[in-house]
Amino acid sequence: MTPPPTWVRTPADLLGLARDLAGTPALALDTEADSLHHYPERLCLIQVADPEGRVFFVDPLALADLEPLRPICADPATLKVFHSAENDLAHLKRRFGFAFASIRDTALAARLLGARELGLETLLGRYLGVALPKSQQKADWARRPLTPVQEAYAAADVRHLISLGDRLAAELRALGREAWLTEECEALAALSITERAPEEDGARRLRGASRLDPRGRAVLRALHAQREAWARAERRPPFKVLSPDTLIALAAARPQSRATLAGIPGLPPRLVERYGEGILESVARGLAAPLVEPPRARRPVVPPVVLQRAAALKRWRAAAAERTGLDPGVLLPQRLIDALAAAHPTAVPALAAVPGVRRWRAAAFGAEILAALVGRTV
Repeated sequence: MTPPPTWVRTPADLLGLARDLAGTPALALDTEADSLHHYPERLCLIQVADPEGRVFFVDPLALADLEPLRPICADPATLKVFHSAENDLAHLKRRFGFAFASIRDTALAARLLGARELGLETLLGRYLGVALPKSQQKADWARRPLTPVQEAYAAADVRHLISLGDRLAAELRALGREAWLTEECEALAALSITERAPEEDGARRLRGASRLDPRGRAVLRALHAQREAWARAERRPPFKVLSPDTLIALAAARPQSRATLAGIPGLPPRLVERYGEGILESVARGLAAPLVEPPRARRPVVPPVVLQRAAALKRWRAAAAERTGLDPGVLLPQRLIDALAAAHPTAVPALAAVPGVRRWRAAAFGAEILAALVGRTV
């Protein structure tokens, strides 16, 4: 029987945890948020596991700050193991200002081994023979107490991560790719996280917005802004206030009376009762607004020679992916194809200097990439 997780809810508990974990060679970390249930999203739970398999639940809803954990997150002597670390790091950096050194991402490690299925459940089953409890990703992690099923799921998410990370790193080492993982994880740890800006252009990104005429898009912008205000006031995700399809339907129909709201898809009587007046006021604002649309970003004109280089890099990538068993996006993401085709480096040092290329790509594939850029093969 595995021991139950230990809850950390008070500053004294947190200080004790930090002291207990100081100097440990590795930690596993995971987070749970409530984006499906509340708005704006909140960080609701931080799971920590040590090499002995002990699991701790740190409750950020009960703790004002996590300052005692800052040194261990920044300590290069303690390996921090995540699975798909980007969101977890974003939460911890944005909310608490943490800095990280020495991390390992098991999803990244699996990608560098050529795995196509990167889910934690799949990797644990394949490499450790461990089965996870039923997923609780759609659960409301802000509710207290958590259900026993939620606790079991949250604990299992971190209990085996250190062992999984060690197993994947050993397989990468055997292939001569462990340095690839180290470099990618260093870049991930160093990635700066900025505060999320208000979604001023969110209306234009809704599916179906481009099919509206200019007046319809003006109405949509007014409706979208009103929905955002309601979502924040009610602490509910915007899609649970009014669906994107309903916003598009309202912008197309432009109803001007409560009677005409009844025929709008996704707008049952209870929502008409709750939001009807606000919807009509938003439609009226959109109908009266000046038809000045936000400028659209223009695509740069790409010279034909750059397009030819990009096409050559894609051909090389397809062949190299088949040869190495790596996903094409791991070998050379599209953003790097575009950057290399434009920069046209002619030597490995210049290739390595292109932002994002990394040392491992230049060392392992630099000569082949340079040859592809000039239409040769190696």
